[in-house]
Amino acid sequence: MQTIEVGNALIEYAWFPQAPGEYDRHRRAPIVFLHHGFGCVADWKGFPERVAMATGHPALVYSRRGCGFSSALPRPRDTRYLHEEAREFLPMLLDALGIGPCHLYGHSDGASIALLFASAFPDRVLPSVVEAPHVFAERLTLDGVAALSERYETDPTLREKLAKYHRDPTGAFLAWSQTWLLPEFRDWTIVSELDKLRLPLLVIQGSADPFGTMEHARLIEVHAGRLPSVLELPASGHNPHVDCAEAVVAAAAAFVALCEKCCGRQKGG
Repeated sequence: MQTIEVGNALIEYAWFPQAPGEYDRHRRAPIVFLHHGFGCVADWKGFPERVAMATGHPALVYSRRGCGFSSALPRPRDTRYLHEEAREFLPMLLDALGIGPCHLYGHSDGASIALLFASAFPDRVLPSVVEAPHVFAERLTLDGVAALSERYETDPTLREKLAKYHRDPTGAFLAWSQTWLLPEFRDWTIVSELDKLRLPLLVIQGSADPFGTMEHARLIEVHAGRLPSVLELPASGHNPHVDCAEAVVAAAAAFVALCEKCCGRQKGG
């Protein structure tokens, strides 16, 4: 695990594979992984490395502020926090690490960040994957957050699990849950931003996701500038990369390979 200072915050990150020289990061554009609302580097476990090995592209994983062992949040979040992460902090992080055009793999909140980043900086993003994305505050999502918040208060096993991944597990969880449960968050939407997308996308959604329906994938299909590919996984909940890991790795690798074949091999910066 490494750290880098970005915008007065210390951010933990890791490259996969970790062996020096195994991948030429200056020739192969990296895949930058963006975790869910209270995820972190360690929470991805071995998935980014599996994707790196399957695609031939190095994987960068980092913990956003307030998560994992990165610095605490500078202030409480509000309804603009996903925009801020996508359009203010992520560009600074990529610049600090010397990363040019890259692929994104975003999960849940991270998928929303990926969509917002891609809509604002089309020249910095290569074909990308969004898993269980949120593009509006769906009633199912808000109910799921409320239910998980109640469980966090009453289930010590959940708190113990998060303690393995975060310096401040309660802070990481509440920064996510309390923001989504703000009354003003009920009107949150990024659907209008989808019209600005100009890159190939693979959208992965579990049919049994307690935090979102296929409506998010449908809206991305309707609004994205280039017709996305949609993979619906009936056997999966909110974490397809865990529930259906083999299928997700295979789909991501096939998607990247097809995009490279159609557009030519993409180079990193």
